[in-house]
Amino acid sequence: MRKERLGAFTDGVVAIIITIMVLELKTPHGSRLSDLAPMLPVLLSYVLSFVYVAIYWNNHHHMLSLCEHVDGPVLWANMHLLFWLSLVPFATSWLSDSHAAAAAVAVYGGVLIMAGLAYTILVRLLIRLHGPDSDIARAMGYDIKGVISLVVYAAAIALAFVRPVASLGLYVAVAAMWFIPDRRVERMIHETDQA
Repeated sequence: MRKERLGAFTDGVVAIIITIMVLELKTPHGSRLSDLAPMLPVLLSYVLSFVYVAIYWNNHHHMLSLCEHVDGPVLWANMHLLFWLSLVPFATSWLSDSHAAAAAVAVYGGVLIMAGLAYTILVRLLIRLHGPDSDIARAMGYDIKGVISLVVYAAAIALAFVRPVASLGLYVAVAAMWFIPDRRVERMIHETDQA
């Protein structure tokens, strides 16, 4: 199967996810900048979630550029990833509406860890499909950042019930770690374009 349909479908779903999140933002009652103050938790949770969705879209795009084709298991793994990403608006809304209550912070982390696991499964299936000597296998290698992310998410979920704000800090730290695209993938894309 051609990878282009998978990429196009993923692009559409990600665009809808971002649209749903931005529609959750309500305008303040008033015309002064100070009227934005009560909305700060909502805006910050939106920014964090937007960054996470953008990171997944960016990495997904780079990963697919290293692939030649996809198969049925890859399609289902991609749907698994999109399922968890589609829950980001719900988790974001609850996080902001609850003012970062412990359960909401833990559920937010639950969505993040499941999306991370789903992405890992997708990568492994693509490597299996293309072989151990493929561009994607060489670019992804042993995904240490992915493993670290999952460990930090698990710690943050547990921490949410003790110190929710510290848990949110860990989610921000993981997002910061992924904000810059993986240099191995960038290098492999560049080498592939040169060849």
